Amino acid sequence: MEEKIKRHNGFVLHFIPTKKFKTVQLTAKFRAPLEKSTITKRALLPYLLQQGTENYPNSSALQQQLDKLYGAVLSASGAKKGNDHILTVRLETANQKYLQNENGILGNMLALFREVIYHPLSNENGFDEKVFKREKQTFKQKMAAIADDKMNYANMRLVDEMCKDEVYHLHVHGYETDLEKLTSSETYAYYQDVLAHDDLIIYVTGDVEQDEVEQFFATHFSREQVRPVARQQEKLKPISRVQEVIERQAIQQAKLHIGYRTNIVFSDEDYPALHVFNGLFGGFPSSKLFINVREKNSLAYYASSRIESHKGLLFVFSGIAPADYSKAREIIEQQLTAMRDGDFTEDDLAKTKELIVNQLLETMDNPVGLVEISYQKVLGNSDMDPEQLIAAIKRVTKEQVVAVAGKIQEDTVYLLTDQGGGQ
Repeated sequence: MEEKIKRHNGFVLHFIPTKKFKTVQLTAKFRAPLEKSTITKRALLPYLLQQGTENYPNSSALQQQLDKLYGAVLSASGAKKGNDHILTVRLETANQKYLQNENGILGNMLALFREVIYHPLSNENGFDEKVFKREKQTFKQKMAAIADDKMNYANMRLVDEMCKDEVYHLHVHGYETDLEKLTSSETYAYYQDVLAHDDLIIYVTGDVEQDEVEQFFATHFSREQVRPVARQQEKLKPISRVQEVIERQAIQQAKLHIGYRTNIVFSDEDYPALHVFNGLFGGFPSSKLFINVREKNSLAYYASSRIESHKGLLFVFSGIAPADYSKAREIIEQQLTAMRDGDFTEDDLAKTKELIVNQLLETMDNPVGLVEISYQKVLGNSDMDPEQLIAAIKRVTKEQVVAVAGKIQEDTVYLLTDQGGGQ
């Protein structure tokens, strides 16, 4: 993946030139530290930005303009990556090079992208009041829905307990009590602060005339007083004992989710080995968790694992019968012991590395994936590009995976079970 990086006043422009796609994608990534005082306002912003602009004063008018740009797709979202809160605005449309007698699409796309970001539907007092109240109510309903999705709820509660003294415990969707107090003027003022001071990276993916695009962004996105992103240094958390948290609700399928400290992040030399460890442990249907917990012992409706590469965490997820808690927990823990003991073959290792490489290549085979992989490098403060990561994964040895397994420490066991006992 060829990537050209241009630094401008207050932002960085990343060009990912490719003729693989017949579209052009613009992506703005605003980054700020996770903070309780801002997280709810920030979580609401993606919903507000998609409701209209100064020149397209409602969602219907905005959609009509997107349709004129050959079915362009606009999206906005928020995400938690390590101790950072990322606000993403993305616009993708057809590349005019592949359309006859169409020369103005790129210019119109750039203008719309700027308008969505810098001129959302608002007035002199803040975001449009009617739209703000509607989106606030919709967002409140989305918050409430998390409690009904028991798998997501269990994930959230595990992090609550595991990271209670760390900023990572903050909910990326914010808090209902804070949402209730938000006003359109306060939220708009905060958004102006985001535009002026957040760390901003803009990605341009596709086959475009770079000089034209660069000139546009240099003219319209230049900023004066950007705050440097403070890298929040955290000491490794000592674990004197494994924390067990049991919560009871009126449910039939229990959720057994376990959190571990990997003590490894994306920029570390042994990150590729951690990636391979996760593939062997619980990342694929061929992994130890899936085979031993779900298939052989029929103890789980699902069983998998995932790494948080910017925080140094590993999560295990399983859905079990309430009565099987002790047995399921024991077998999950046995799989980590097996990894530490090197209880996997060279053939297992080779197949898992192939699966990971194919997964990465598949991710790179679409514009969104290309940007997300590139941004991983930025967030991790690393020089490792996707090709280097793939090469490093191919070089991972059994000994390196065993060494990584030896660093992993169980931190918190969270069980969401029925009201009858289930243990």
